[in-house]
Amino acid sequence: MSRRPRLARVAAMTGGLAIAAGSLVVLPANGAPNLAAYYQQKVSWAACIAGTAPRGYPQEEWDKEWAGLDCATIVVPVNYQKPGDGNLSVSISRRKATDPGHRQGVLLLNPGGPGGSGMTMPNWMKSEKIAGPFDLIGFDPRGVGRSTPLRCEVPPNEPLRESRPADRQLAQIEADAEAQEKGCAAAGGGIRKYISTANTARDMDVIRGVLGEKKINYLGISYGTYLGAVYGSMFPSKLNRSVLDASMHPDWLWYEQAKQVSVAAKENAVALATWIADRDSRYHFGTTPAAVLAAFEDLRAKVAERPVETPGTWMPVDGTTLDYILGSSGYRPAWDVSTQLIGQIRDAANAPAGQAKLSSDAGKALKILYGTIKPTTEGVFPAVSCETPWSKDLKGYEEQMRLFREKYPYGSGAMQAGPTNCAYAQWTPPEKAVDLKRNGYPVGLVVGAEFDPSTQYDGSPAMASKLNNSLISVKDEGSHGQYGRNTCVTQKVDGYLINGVLPGSRSTCDGSPRPDVPADGTAAAKTFKPAGGSLADRAAAGAAAAKGPLNRY
Repeated sequence: MSRRPRLARVAAMTGGLAIAAGSLVVLPANGAPNLAAYYQQKVSWAACIAGTAPRGYPQEEWDKEWAGLDCATIVVPVNYQKPGDGNLSVSISRRKATDPGHRQGVLLLNPGGPGGSGMTMPNWMKSEKIAGPFDLIGFDPRGVGRSTPLRCEVPPNEPLRESRPADRQLAQIEADAEAQEKGCAAAGGGIRKYISTANTARDMDVIRGVLGEKKINYLGISYGTYLGAVYGSMFPSKLNRSVLDASMHPDWLWYEQAKQVSVAAKENAVALATWIADRDSRYHFGTTPAAVLAAFEDLRAKVAERPVETPGTWMPVDGTTLDYILGSSGYRPAWDVSTQLIGQIRDAANAPAGQAKLSSDAGKALKILYGTIKPTTEGVFPAVSCETPWSKDLKGYEEQMRLFREKYPYGSGAMQAGPTNCAYAQWTPPEKAVDLKRNGYPVGLVVGAEFDPSTQYDGSPAMASKLNNSLISVKDEGSHGQYGRNTCVTQKVDGYLINGVLPGSRSTCDGSPRPDVPADGTAAAKTFKPAGGSLADRAAAGAAAAKGPLNRY
């Protein structure tokens, strides 16, 4: 659950430790661990080294991601209760305040995940007003990227990817989850059970200490909202202003949170179908939402039987891939392009045998709009998501998968209701989940978007109520993470972070506009001229305007 998932992780370390890791081993004194040496360590900043770009990512673009950033590395204990058990490294980045005369301290940033890299996040924000008074601080949480990494062994077989698994496939999904847990257990060593939200929050406080700050300000997106809430609950006197953008639900850890992804995907597919139905003269899918959804189902059956090939730029479009496309089409401004792509998939599916293939233009547009679905071997998500208990009842998961393949089939569909590795975990987290509360730090902001495809909207008002924070709701918005993307939200957040001015306890902003394609039967429809240019170029323009990934969760 990350606003901007990085394409890869780079192993090279930058910056330097001012003291050797071994000198930070501290033994408990009088029963309480002495952490002073960690807080008092000095770090050496140096210009970040971008390193080799991830495969498929232009080197010049990768270099830009790191330009102007300083990097350093600090040391934290593996186990805060027993610092003598060993240490981990945590990499941090910094973009200094551009208006040092009005500097207000540091703003820690986290993009979500769990497992998202935040090292280049200060550069995402360099054009925003917050870059003036704040040192923007990014970091790779413990287990991630340039910090001490936590890895999982790759399972021997490719996991099943099926949005609507048949009953005969449920056992395979369970076996895949068990194999993932075995791979993570084998590679996790002694650090895995200490890769947790609470320990990452403790690491954040060490970051605060080594930066010489009495308090931090915080902006977290997606899972970063939960991390920020945990930090405030554990270190209330050390947190000043906080913004939780695209919030997780405080009571949905973690299985229910996963299921709600498919609930949001269905909501977005229905919203798209409703919009298409009003424009049947252009798209020809049906004149009612039900008819459009039925057309989607008919197309799904065809590509499940005979996938549509793409010209080497994207994966073949089979039934599961089409469900992913339909459930990921939340970003409203791209609906015209998305619907034309779905129409081209329909045309290819209806073509004679041997001709079910998309154009190069359509393949490129698909990649821009929907990215690619790739397995990962990072171990942070499979560890952190197990920090609360998961049911061991496989029959219960099977019942939920059957329900979701019928009721919420879009996006990842029933896979979100299946067991993960956590259902097979044999280790016990060393501590209970933190009781979230706001007691001792100022009122913060929670931002939630209607139709958010990753963290379903209901989580944001629930988190705002839990913490007695103010809530900004974004109407009719299907993207994930609003700061820097939605002008209204950005202005409200800037006013709060920079000037300390809260918006109303409950306020709203309009979401991104829907395409300017008039509905059938309106006067504008008679003179409407469709947009020209290739689908790929229009998709790329939309991605640039959105300041972030489109139609992905």
